[in-house]
Amino acid sequence: MFSREHILSAFSAAVPIMLGYVAIGLPCGILGNTIGLNPLQVALLSILLYSGAGQFMIPNMFLAGSGVAAITASVSLVNTRQMLYAASFAPQCADSPRWLSALFAASVTDESYGVNTARFTEGNWSVDRALMVNLFSQSSWTISNIVGCAVGAAVDIPVSIAAFAMTAIFICLLVTQKFTSANIVAMVVAMAGVYLCKALGLTGPAILIGAVAGVVCAMAFAVAVGKGGSRPAGFPPEGVEGAAGASPSEGAANAGVPAGASEGGEGR
Repeated sequence: MFSREHILSAFSAAVPIMLGYVAIGLPCGILGNTIGLNPLQVALLSILLYSGAGQFMIPNMFLAGSGVAAITASVSLVNTRQMLYAASFAPQCADSPRWLSALFAASVTDESYGVNTARFTEGNWSVDRALMVNLFSQSSWTISNIVGCAVGAAVDIPVSIAAFAMTAIFICLLVTQKFTSANIVAMVVAMAGVYLCKALGLTGPAILIGAVAGVVCAMAFAVAVGKGGSRPAGFPPEGVEGAAGASPSEGAANAGVPAGASEGGEGR
């Protein structure tokens, strides 16, 4: 546990997330500065709350005149998905110490969920390495927020660029995945779903609907291929699903997560 090899492999897996968090952490810190937060307060917020969506929402809702109750309720609602993310890792954490499992579950984000899910599906991954991916990512997020807050209004970042930063993270995560049949199905269906929803005027829930459609179709594809007597590429062979931590259908669902886990510009 926490060997040099595990640390290096976790760091390598976390690099795309860390780079993406620099891109969105800086404007998030700058936004925090606009409502009077100092670097220490931003650091505590990044460590204790650790929510990109929440940390972008708080300043915006504060500037819009929202009350504390409304801000708290909104941020809590947005972050309820983290409970589902953490619960899905229960099989992988079954044999791990409780403190390790608790810390890992508490530090899961949209992006680290995608990366760790892919690694667990491949089978050569462990909870301690998954935790280190989370901690490396959180360190990058926290430092970027502190720097952004310290720089403050001295740096003028166009809103359009800042808004695209989170999308760029998921593009990066997508292209680093193995292009298995299930991944391709999830990606194509998710993209088509988003464009169709926007064409119909459903801009708000477009990404959510596209992501769900991608995952469902990937699962259906896995079931169809499985009934044909073969297993989708990228899934563990017969008899080792437990070691890999995923069944064929679960693997297909997980394969679609990196391509569609974003909430439309605000993950972590």
